[in-house]
Amino acid sequence: MRLADKIVTLRKRAGWSQEELAAQLGVSRQSVSKWEGAQSVPDLQKVVQMSRLFGVTTDYLLKEELGEPEPAPAEPDAPLRCVTMEQAADYLALRQAAAPKLAAATLLCVLSPVALLLLAALSDRPGAAISEHAAAGIGLCVLLVLVAAAVAVFITCAAQVKAYAFLETEPFATASGVSDMVRERRAAFAPRHTRGKVAGTVLCILSAVPLFIAVCLNGPDLLYVGAVCLLLVLAGIGSAVFVHGGVYWAAMDRLLEEGDYVRPRKRQNGVVGAVSGIYWLVATAVYLLWTFGPWWDAQPQDTWILWAVAGVLYGAVMALVRVLRK
Repeated sequence: MRLADKIVTLRKRAGWSQEELAAQLGVSRQSVSKWEGAQSVPDLQKVVQMSRLFGVTTDYLLKEELGEPEPAPAEPDAPLRCVTMEQAADYLALRQAAAPKLAAATLLCVLSPVALLLLAALSDRPGAAISEHAAAGIGLCVLLVLVAAAVAVFITCAAQVKAYAFLETEPFATASGVSDMVRERRAAFAPRHTRGKVAGTVLCILSAVPLFIAVCLNGPDLLYVGAVCLLLVLAGIGSAVFVHGGVYWAAMDRLLEEGDYVRPRKRQNGVVGAVSGIYWLVATAVYLLWTFGPWWDAQPQDTWILWAVAGVLYGAVMALVRVLRK
């Protein structure tokens, strides 16, 4: 088979047009057309490029007696980054120290709308000492301060382990004894982690009880608001318990490349992270438009439910992304 025929066969097998192959090689479509029509011959550099593009050897392209494609020899993989015992111990120590801080920051985020809800409910009572606008202003200020403090903690803790970011996205090797050390620590931490998961789950489930009680009592609006605030407190504590144990457990999973950090899943982290960022930016934009936009006449105390709905939908969106990636 001639070189011209081989180029045609390989191009069509790859599903490329002459224009697409020309773009890959940095030549004009007319050049590819002449090669395939045996009117000219590509230089050696272009032959090497085509062998890499099509995954065949240069011998197959240049020797007419070779009729079947010969796969190109695989290039040796780059050596994996190695995590030493000192690095593993340092990373685990940083994550263990950050766990209570991240748990507290999570609790602040969940509790941030409580002041807004309570003040708004108090401002609606007859003879209230605070006006509706003042209640909304003070409540929003408290909300923003708490969220800002939480975000500062998140950013600070992330910066402390920036050097170890590759653990989440890249395959790596570990020095002798690292895996054994991490498995020993995980075995020792497992009972505490299990207790934390049980406590967090129970608190999150029971957080709805105050709201059900308020519905049964059919009391004033202030009772409903108080029930919602208690719901947020219980859910916030449950979430903080999850985070407190989960941060350290996830750090050990990263070092062992297990759980959510096995190598096939690491390739999905970029997509999942991008979708997550876009999702919460859109949720924030919808909240701001709904609360402060000129098209709706909503009050901040009425739009907080968006975050609860967004949190529930987030799990569904992430599950769908992972299914589509698979």
